[in-house]
Amino acid sequence: MSSTVLFGVQWGDEGKGKIIDVLMENCDVIVRFQGGANAGHTVEVGDEKFVLHLIPSGILREGRSCIISNGVVIDPIALVEEIKGLEARGINVRNCLQISNRAHIVFPYHKLADAMKEDAAKDKSIGTTRRGIGPAYSDKASRVGIRMAELKNIDRLESLYREQAALYNEKFSAANCETLDIDSAWTELKEVAEILAPLVTDTVYTINAAIKAGKKMLFEGAQGFWLDIDHGTYPYVTSSNTSVGGACTGAGVAPKHIDEVYGVVKAYTTRVGEGPFPTELHGQEGEDLRQAGNEFGATTGRPRRCGWFDSVACSYAVMVNGIDKLAVTKMDVLDNLDELKICTSYMLDGAETKEVPVSAEDMDRLEPVYETMPGWKTSTVEVRSWDDLPENAKAYLSRLSELLDCKIGIISTGPHRRETFFV
Repeated sequence: MSSTVLFGVQWGDEGKGKIIDVLMENCDVIVRFQGGANAGHTVEVGDEKFVLHLIPSGILREGRSCIISNGVVIDPIALVEEIKGLEARGINVRNCLQISNRAHIVFPYHKLADAMKEDAAKDKSIGTTRRGIGPAYSDKASRVGIRMAELKNIDRLESLYREQAALYNEKFSAANCETLDIDSAWTELKEVAEILAPLVTDTVYTINAAIKAGKKMLFEGAQGFWLDIDHGTYPYVTSSNTSVGGACTGAGVAPKHIDEVYGVVKAYTTRVGEGPFPTELHGQEGEDLRQAGNEFGATTGRPRRCGWFDSVACSYAVMVNGIDKLAVTKMDVLDNLDELKICTSYMLDGAETKEVPVSAEDMDRLEPVYETMPGWKTSTVEVRSWDDLPENAKAYLSRLSELLDCKIGIISTGPHRRETFFV
């Protein structure tokens, strides 16, 4: 038996999709355990580029079982679009995809509510993708959400949907905001519900049966640890647990079945949307890193904020999640830099600290303390082993491993499958 959890250690966009795809070569089942269509996993296979939002990245490996589990909130319209898009490119989806009957549904009214809240917040907005994720999780916590199980009973689904949509429209009207065309939206929802219903099952049983049968499992997270609802830079976070604990609750698997935890980190740091970012680079330096790394959101296209590696924040993630190995991505983006900086501590109100403040306001006031290392000034794109890395690249990676007190297991030097090697 082997069950691995993989998630992002920073603020998302670490390259999880590619690492998942690589690990799936030796896995049987992949399970997406949290998040929604606000996440985007980019995988390049040969000359083709795939951007996945809800479907696990393992779908690109023939013969693998893929599961969207109960911790995910599912936009059925977006999911059907994704399925059809993959099938048009020759990917067999429906024969290997299962969807949890316990997963909650993202409806069109959730998207309108998301936009209404962001617009009302103005300069204090969270910077969501406006995909309705937060409102859907709010309905789940408020016990008024609608689950995928209802797709099996179209009449009951319609009744529940119309009831909730009417309540949302009352809120929209009271706020002088756009209301939902309930009938038009239902026509589209009914069509996709009929497509997805055959894929809906109790995946908790599927997952645990696979574990018992000795299948090799990979649990896939979306976003990154610092967007975790409990441990992230609250309130600038997502609405689910992006940590290893989210795999247990979000998939219905006992902690004792988790054998290995992989954390994915970029060789530098990025963040998209609002919120504190201690090592952010402003001006031309940040723009150069953005262009070199093609740092634009897979889901929204928004430019990502870029900065130096933050070992303090990553150390917290390693500690909380018990990460066994790191997968370091985008080493090649740093190939042309004369020198690199690593944040090893913070200054806050004149005092040095190696702890991350709980307050987003305090975190926004942090001054990073940097350690500078020489760059390697040569391409790492063709490198396929640790021994072949430039000496300064080895020194940089070794220092990251030392600061985080965690081994490096995988190194990525480009977007393609082949540009990856195990250490």
